[in-house]
Amino acid sequence: MGQPPVLNGAAPPPLPGSRREARLADEAATEALGHGLARALPPPSAGPLLLALEGELGAGKTTLARALLRALGAQGTVRSPSYTLLEPYDLPPWQVLHLDLYRLSDPGELESLGLRDALVPGHLWLVEWPARGAGHLPPADLWLRLSEPAPVAAVSGEAPSGERRVAVEAHTPLGRAWLAALLAGDPGAWQDSR
Repeated sequence: MGQPPVLNGAAPPPLPGSRREARLADEAATEALGHGLARALPPPSAGPLLLALEGELGAGKTTLARALLRALGAQGTVRSPSYTLLEPYDLPPWQVLHLDLYRLSDPGELESLGLRDALVPGHLWLVEWPARGAGHLPPADLWLRLSEPAPVAAVSGEAPSGERRVAVEAHTPLGRAWLAALLAGDPGAWQDSR
């Protein structure tokens, strides 16, 4: 199977033709995307997976991560790791690490979390604010960018709708397989983006 990825490796660029965009009408659509990502996961034996979640405060990163965790079987309170940096979940067949790096002051702090042990098949990493861990995280298989579209209210005087945009890129062959399975589940929602 080869060597596991290293924590200080550089992120590979997105694979050609592997960028898609969609609109998320509301929080329920963001949650549906989290459920779709869970359904589309490659088998745990394929290797460790890292899903990078990028977006401004309030963009829906934690909402998406919670929905994915619930779809994998998380029960009870699904806490945001904003203050702890890391919340682990034992959700057979997956061991899930939900990281929120917003409060990370130095990427080197990740070394103290013992993450190297999670660089094996069966581990799924959900990483919010991944850029703050640059150089100390394995490469992202999928990179999701959540953002709000141009404000409608400024142009038309209407109230904002809560609609967001999501862009997803596959950065590894495993990420490309994950993306293909996601697209197969709802092909009409996604547009090719270059």
